[in-house]
Amino acid sequence: RPLVEEVSFLWAAFFVVYIAGVIFAMFRIITALFIKDTMAVASQDAEAVIREKMKEKARYAQKLHEVFLAADTSGDGFVTRAEFQALLSEDMACAYLASLELDPLSATDLFNLLDDGDGTVSVQEFVRGALRLKGQARSSDVVSIMHDCEKVLQRMSGVEAAVEALGTRVVAM
Repeated sequence: RPLVEEVSFLWAAFFVVYIAGVIFAMFRIITALFIKDTMAVASQDAEAVIREKMKEKARYAQKLHEVFLAADTSGDGFVTRAEFQALLSEDMACAYLASLELDPLSATDLFNLLDDGDGTVSVQEFVRGALRLKGQARSSDVVSIMHDCEKVLQRMSGVEAAVEALGTRVVAM
C-alpha cells in the first residue's frame, strides 16, 4: 500500500510506455523474422528463378539487337565486315560490348565467329552467336571442341600415313 500511495503516477505512465515499447519492438522483430523466412523461400522458388533467368536472357538479347541495329548502317538487316569493324572502332561501342561480356578486341575474329560463311551477319546470327560467346565456356562447349580435335587428329593421322606411303613409292622409283 505505501508503494501505491507514495509513488508518483508519472512512474506508472513511464512503465506503461516502456512496456508498450518493448512489446511493439518484439512484434516488429517477430514480423521481420517471418518476412525474412518468406523472402528466403520465395527466392529459392525454382519457377521464379527460371522466369528471372528467361527475362534476363531476353533483356540481354534485346541489348544485342540494339548493338546490331547500331552496326547495320546500311539498314539492310545484315552487318558486313566493314560495318562491324566501323562499329568496333568506336570507343563507346567497344565499352558497351565489354559491358555485355563480349570481347571486342579483335573485330575480324569476332566477326568470323559470328559469321556462318556468307560474309555477312544477320540479326539472328549475331544474337545467337553473341549469346554463346558471353561469359565463360560451358563444359559442353569444351567437350565438343575436344571431340572435334580428336576427329581432326584421326584425319591427320590418315593423311600422314598416306604421305609416308607416297614418299616411299617416290623413293622406290
